[in-house]
Amino acid sequence: MRILALNWRDPKNPEAGGAEVHLHAILQRAASMGHQVTQVSHRVHGLPNREVMDGVLILRHGGRNTFNFSVKGFALSLDIAENFDLVLEDLCKIPFYSPAWSPVPVLTVVPHLFGTTAYREVPFPLALYVNIMESFVPKVYADSPFVAISDSTMADLVARGIPAENITVIPCGIDTGFYGPGPPEPEPGAFLYLGRLKKYKGVQFAIRAVKLLRDSGKDAELAVIGTGDYLEELEKLTEKLGLREAVTFHGYVSREKKLRMLRKAWAAVFPSEKEGWGLTVIEANACGSPVVASDSPGLRDSVRNGRTGFLVPHGDPEALARKMGLLMDHQALRHQLGEEGIEWAGSFDWDSTTARMLEAMEKTASGRFQVPR
Repeated sequence: MRILALNWRDPKNPEAGGAEVHLHAILQRAASMGHQVTQVSHRVHGLPNREVMDGVLILRHGGRNTFNFSVKGFALSLDIAENFDLVLEDLCKIPFYSPAWSPVPVLTVVPHLFGTTAYREVPFPLALYVNIMESFVPKVYADSPFVAISDSTMADLVARGIPAENITVIPCGIDTGFYGPGPPEPEPGAFLYLGRLKKYKGVQFAIRAVKLLRDSGKDAELAVIGTGDYLEELEKLTEKLGLREAVTFHGYVSREKKLRMLRKAWAAVFPSEKEGWGLTVIEANACGSPVVASDSPGLRDSVRNGRTGFLVPHGDPEALARKMGLLMDHQALRHQLGEEGIEWAGSFDWDSTTARMLEAMEKTASGRFQVPR
């Protein structure tokens, strides 16, 4: 196949997250199998406009805030009808409405939509704009098959008016050859957050939970890996709560350091309001770290409550602290959850995910993936 992928960000974008990891893992494997793969994403200062990554041709065009307006013209300038068999739209930020203008079939991949979460993340006018753009998805994409990465995302699409029969759920994978238990040994009280630093990710609740634990006499610490525009607020909160020695911000780290820190963590904490799936949950589990997470869309798909970790009400530092403290007090429980997490994570790998995605792409490109009418 000749595949044209559209995604707001490419893997080298400083703001790239789980959606970009997910898409690139699939595209690079498709390229290694002989498929021709091109991805269009917005320009990033310091990165070339044209680059080949793992066999995937990356074309960077347009600005961060205007990409959804310019992507159509740029994509059509590539002569889609002549040069591509399929458009793969990763509907991760604002929709590009590619089914309305693409001359070839479109398969739409959805990590998650923002919905009302946008109002708690960005200023009201921008959140309203995002919600208005999302409101046209059921109509514009009516004839487009969907791939959702979790049951929660599928439920969201159905609630918005997308028929369930139009949607295939294909969960993310992980690099099972890389993520796994090993040295260093887990340290009691060492908790870890891994991900972008956005308000809706809820890191502020994890910091407050650490404060509650330390006030109760427990020597809890939190390592925060990742970057984002909420970092300054999190640093201010850490200072205000007197947690400068207990909460450390590591920024972006190498893949190897990330692995070491996942293994070192007594447990990982993911208090996000909404996720598409929870890729980092599975990576933590693969390393033997249980997870304490918000009982929110996506995370309730990737966390097996009471078996690979715990789900708590979102936005409740006290509930987070109780479960974190429980794991600190009961090493046997922590070990049991960690062992079940390793087994659970072993059922997700990128090769299986890619095989299912390629099947969906081939059906769409050949016209065999027809949306029921």
